Amino acid sequence: MIYRNYKYFCKDIEKLQALVTYFRLFILIFGIHLLAVMSPGPDFVMVLKNALQYKRKTAIYTAFGIGLGIGVHILYSIAGVAYLLQKHHILFNIVKIAGALYIVYIGAKTFMSKQTKINIEKVQTSTGLSPWQAVRIGFITNVLNPKASLFFLSLFSLLIPPDVPAWVLAGISFMLITVTFLWFSLVSIIFTNHRIVKSYEKYETYIIKAFGLLLIVLGIAMFFE
Repeated sequence: MIYRNYKYFCKDIEKLQALVTYFRLFILIFGIHLLAVMSPGPDFVMVLKNALQYKRKTAIYTAFGIGLGIGVHILYSIAGVAYLLQKHHILFNIVKIAGALYIVYIGAKTFMSKQTKINIEKVQTSTGLSPWQAVRIGFITNVLNPKASLFFLSLFSLLIPPDVPAWVLAGISFMLITVTFLWFSLVSIIFTNHRIVKSYEKYETYIIKAFGLLLIVLGIAMFFE
């Protein structure tokens, strides 16, 4: 009887230790991912551009598309496709070139766009992009970003054990997608503040062209990495 109780106690201790380990893993990945999404890149520039050029809802839909893109990276990392991309350089280069060309295309399109003469009222009513178009732009920008591929490859191969339970993996995946969406939604809210929009209205032509050039530069940099 004593042995049986001791055996159950040891199992409970092991379960508790495992929970602590998974909690630490969750916090570690949360911190790393938050820093990654806060770093300026194609996703950030795209959300910022849509927030200023169109309206808050458009930027939030773009953020939602980026979150969906994160889901794709998670799925193929779990499925082992990320490993194939790492080992087969031709396949990875195809993805990299496609992503770079798309970013350059959006940048050139932005640079050539005319001034929209945004004002405070228009920020709430502009329909420059439909929700579907905004989601699609965010999704493609993220999915075809080779830096995102490398990030999730490293994350899943170096930090997440192959024998991690499905519920832990699901929790981590949900956290990664949610953090991404919430961060870029926050960016959307901050940069559609009335004061910021007022300042933006004065220099819209220059800012939009700067965003276009920045996207083109990011795309070219992605191409040569």
